[in-house]
Amino acid sequence: MSADYAHLCSSILEQCFGQVVQAVADCLFSATTRTLSQIVSTTQLARKEVALALAVLIKFRLVRFEPSKSNQFLPEYSLKREDVICLLRYSRYIHLVQTKYGNVGASIAEELLNSGSETATSCLLKCLSDGDNKAESAETYRTTFIQMIADHYIIKTPELVTGDEQDDCVPKFLSNECDFFVPPNIDLQLLAQIRKGDATIASATDGGIVWSLNFDRFHQEFRDDIMKLAIERKLGETAAECFSFILSLIYKTTDPWQRKASNHITFVEIKQAIERKSNNLDLMKYLDQYISLITDDSLGFLRRVGDMGGGQYVIDMEHAFESLAFACVESVITERFGSKATRIFRVIRFKKYIEQEDLQKEAMIPAKEAKSLAYNLFQEQFIHVKVIKKPGGGGSGPAKAFYLFQIKEKDTVRMLLDNCYKSLYNTIRRSNFEKNEHKGLIEKSQRLDSIVETMKERGDSDDYIAEIVETFTPPECEILNKVKNRIRTLSKAELTLDDTIFLLQMYQHHCTTLPTGIKKFK
Repeated sequence: MSADYAHLCSSILEQCFGQVVQAVADCLFSATTRTLSQIVSTTQLARKEVALALAVLIKFRLVRFEPSKSNQFLPEYSLKREDVICLLRYSRYIHLVQTKYGNVGASIAEELLNSGSETATSCLLKCLSDGDNKAESAETYRTTFIQMIADHYIIKTPELVTGDEQDDCVPKFLSNECDFFVPPNIDLQLLAQIRKGDATIASATDGGIVWSLNFDRFHQEFRDDIMKLAIERKLGETAAECFSFILSLIYKTTDPWQRKASNHITFVEIKQAIERKSNNLDLMKYLDQYISLITDDSLGFLRRVGDMGGGQYVIDMEHAFESLAFACVESVITERFGSKATRIFRVIRFKKYIEQEDLQKEAMIPAKEAKSLAYNLFQEQFIHVKVIKKPGGGGSGPAKAFYLFQIKEKDTVRMLLDNCYKSLYNTIRRSNFEKNEHKGLIEKSQRLDSIVETMKERGDSDDYIAEIVETFTPPECEILNKVKNRIRTLSKAELTLDDTIFLLQMYQHHCTTLPTGIKKFK
């Protein structure tokens, strides 16, 4: 992990949990594993504060612990560095759940995100006591919770192993993939009794099983949306719908996070699924043409590999995210250096290796301009130079060297990813600075809005309300509007940067052998 990512993680954790948790996480980020005593010694914090910070990080699944190799009774803690950035995506997770399950699902997801992990009974009780959704019944909440488990959006956390010597050593957890999505037993009558005060939460029938959101399932959905949107923009909505059916069929036989390509699927299976579930007559009528269109497209999402069953196909994740990632890289180059620089980058990538004299001919750009643009791309590490030395005639003359431009694709993506981390860190810091710099003005505006709302509920006259509103002077209004617009722009920049980061992370997962931290279930 780079220094830019370390700074970004530190800023995110400070924003979400405060400075104590930030200090503990920074200590863990700088080492593979640390014991409690080592963390206390490094951070110079009180042992109780460090223990509480670790408890918070463990509850939010950002820290794992295991017995030390030298002492089985001593736990060693390590930070899940790749999961810290998920804290920025909480709003996206909630929005996705809301589109699928409505306000009830969004309420459940928000509660699980805010608490990190929680039992089903405790989560539903907090959702039912929420003022925004009091009209919904307990049965609706239970049904939605169980449906979210069935769709793998909620996952059971590993259960604590109990034993005679459990109190004397590091806690152990049992992780059984077969039980990850077995729904809990939620008693509605007991829920009603707990809400009335006739029973306690300790008497719940869900066995104390703790649940949390399954981030990998959400990331799978985000990844699929990227591919569907790319096809929709290039080939139309019907082609995107066809690809959506292919994806849903693929996941029945393929691990969603298989790196290179999916398992085979036949044309007959695709046709049967679309005839059963689709209402699009054009898609059913011209299915073979749409599949050919997706297969022949330069994006390379779908590849034909055989003729059995009307044709066998695979989804080529490696080629798909290579195309998408370098479309993103080319877009960045166009914004920074112009379209001619993008043409040079594209020529070098197509040719693999090329000399400067040949480059200006292939790109059809004047020699001086091509040399300047190539130097700028080299300086910013978008392209690299490979030197090939050839000895002189007879071994006595000077060595002749050939300088060839090339693109190291993995290094280019890694460099752009680090730039995104740095930009996101700067955006967050700037947003926090704006909020702190104008804190008094923002709080005054919020108090005034609250007073005006209360007056409207009381039925006070419009003239009296207008007098109260006028206490906020025009210069203050102007400054506040500028600050709000600035913060809004920075928030949009955060979302856009996170989208780019996610795309480049998908490239690293599907197109390289780098460890990405993505598993089927966590």
